[in-house]
Amino acid sequence: MKIKPKIILAAVATTLAFSSLAQAETLTEFFQQSKIDGNIRSYYFSRLYGNPAVPNQNAYALAGRLNVETAPFLGGFGVGVSFFTAHSFGANDLSGATSPDSFGALTNYPHLDATLIGPNNSINALGQAYIQYQQPWLLVRAGDQEINTPWLNNTDSRILPATYQAVYAEVTPLKDLHFYGLREFRWKSRTSTDYSRDNYYYQPGFEADTLYGSTEGVLSKSAGQGTNGTLAFGASYALAGAKAQAWYYNFYNFANMFYGDASYTLKTGTGFDPFIGAQFVREWLGNNAFSQSRVGLNYPTSPNQGNYAVDSTAYGVQIGINTPSFGRVFNNGQLFWAYNALDPHAGTLGGGAIISPYTVGVVWDPLYTSSMIRGLVETGPGHAWKVKWTQNLFNKHILFMASFARYYTYFSGVSNDTYMDLTYFPGGDLKGLSIRDRVEVSNASPQNPGPGGSNYSFIYNRVQLQYDF
Repeated sequence: MKIKPKIILAAVATTLAFSSLAQAETLTEFFQQSKIDGNIRSYYFSRLYGNPAVPNQNAYALAGRLNVETAPFLGGFGVGVSFFTAHSFGANDLSGATSPDSFGALTNYPHLDATLIGPNNSINALGQAYIQYQQPWLLVRAGDQEINTPWLNNTDSRILPATYQAVYAEVTPLKDLHFYGLREFRWKSRTSTDYSRDNYYYQPGFEADTLYGSTEGVLSKSAGQGTNGTLAFGASYALAGAKAQAWYYNFYNFANMFYGDASYTLKTGTGFDPFIGAQFVREWLGNNAFSQSRVGLNYPTSPNQGNYAVDSTAYGVQIGINTPSFGRVFNNGQLFWAYNALDPHAGTLGGGAIISPYTVGVVWDPLYTSSMIRGLVETGPGHAWKVKWTQNLFNKHILFMASFARYYTYFSGVSNDTYMDLTYFPGGDLKGLSIRDRVEVSNASPQNPGPGGSNYSFIYNRVQLQYDF
């Protein structure tokens, strides 16, 4: 969306906001009923490569977001606006950049973790600008907005979230029964300043988009006219300890997807509540952007060259237990084990790879075994298992997480990821502040180059300070 439509939207929003005074007796009451919130973030990321031939990478950014949603007017209408800003203050090392493209950007920065803020010194964007209509049983929202569905979401593990130009609807005919509809047209990635018709399968530069954050870009900036977005429908239901959801996605020119998952938690009354879950993914599409551009996927051993039809099947199971509090030290926790399998399909794109345009490479998909830096979506067909422990401590002032995942794949070899995550919530006068340190150690086999090269370890550390207001 260019500047002019946003100016028009702002003008419409202002006009409608003043009309809301018909419902609010005074201007003061109108502002009291409106919502204002946001956050401030300070993130420092470092990538440490065990391979001496690969330079370490770092990145720093300070960011903020301000969200404003008006009080309802005209029987349920509302307007929402969010401003995003992020700055590196020149602290990042951009030296040694190579591979200039036609619009003057540089796509390879050997000393920079470009997934945080890209090579930008600053990002300023109108992240959200939408009009909505809401009733207890209905929500319809149109415009620039955050969206959170299993395979199209805000991927919010960086300094800024991803947002979408879309129409989104949610219908709730009964308590805990929801129906969803989505038509997405363009998106703004976590390192972009504006909306584009690309996704993570495109290289930086498509429609002049400074798209960074994924290593899966195989489609060049001249690859056709871009994607027409996504059409999706879904439903979810919860009853007692059971939950289930099902989704259909049409990622235009990329893949059709069916996704479903279900879980059940047994409430024992003791605080020890076991649970079980299962999930299923099915994808298909013959003529697509990969076949039109005649490019495959980036695996260490690229399978089935010349075959580009999407055909993938994946499933998973999860079993675990929720644990109660024990005094002030050990509060609620969870322990689970999970398994996923992605079947190989000979003669298809990536040998049966899952095509996930808005999560690939950034690992924000719903598969049980996905880790901080990768999962079966990134490594391709095979199977994986994962064990994870989550524990609240000291009256929930500390949240600790640890996990271990192992991947056995057909085209990316064998690898494992060890993850630790510690978050401190001071509370009191500092309510809203959190201090978080996330570390993942990845080990690859000689057959799997991994992030740091064959048979080398890779350590990814993310220090994150955030204040929510």
